[in-house]
Amino acid sequence: MLMQSSVCIHPQYSYVRSLTTESRVNIRWSLPKFIRLQDKSVRSSHVSTKPYMAIQIGVSREELHRVGSRDGVIIVDHGSRRKESNLMLNEFVVMFRDKTGYPIVEPAHMELAEPSIKHAFSSCVQRGANRVIVCPFFLFPGRHWHQDIPFLTAEAAKGHPGVSYIVTAPIGLHELIAIVNKVSATGCGE
Repeated sequence: MLMQSSVCIHPQYSYVRSLTTESRVNIRWSLPKFIRLQDKSVRSSHVSTKPYMAIQIGVSREELHRVGSRDGVIIVDHGSRRKESNLMLNEFVVMFRDKTGYPIVEPAHMELAEPSIKHAFSSCVQRGANRVIVCPFFLFPGRHWHQDIPFLTAEAAKGHPGVSYIVTAPIGLHELIAIVNKVSATGCGE
């Protein structure tokens, strides 16, 4: 029996650890593929196209690249003391569910508000998820993505043995983000 886990040590690097029934550990270091930006003068070594950089436990490489009907998706933001800000995540989750067709999608706030990652993880499992994909609603990697969200997800998963999980990379640099910002800037003049 082979079980794999991958943990991001730094946003640029990850390692894959394979455990066999003989308790042998094989570690393979890998450097992720990076986005090639249109403008060759701008480069970033902290932007990855890997959607699963942070954590992947008990999941084969083939399974990582698709979301199935037994997968739960958690969209997690920072959380706010302002109720209106937290409600906007709920609206985004509804929009995301409608656009993707994924049946199990839950909102979560990393801190300051409910539902928590632990609560959202439990909701996904109760709705039939056997794998949970945690998608940070953050633009760039930072401490929350690198430490806090993986830690909170691991804690939530402890209550659900046999359920694998993945913490995806943050949204990152994407040309659609530029278009969204353009629309926002254009709207300021009206």
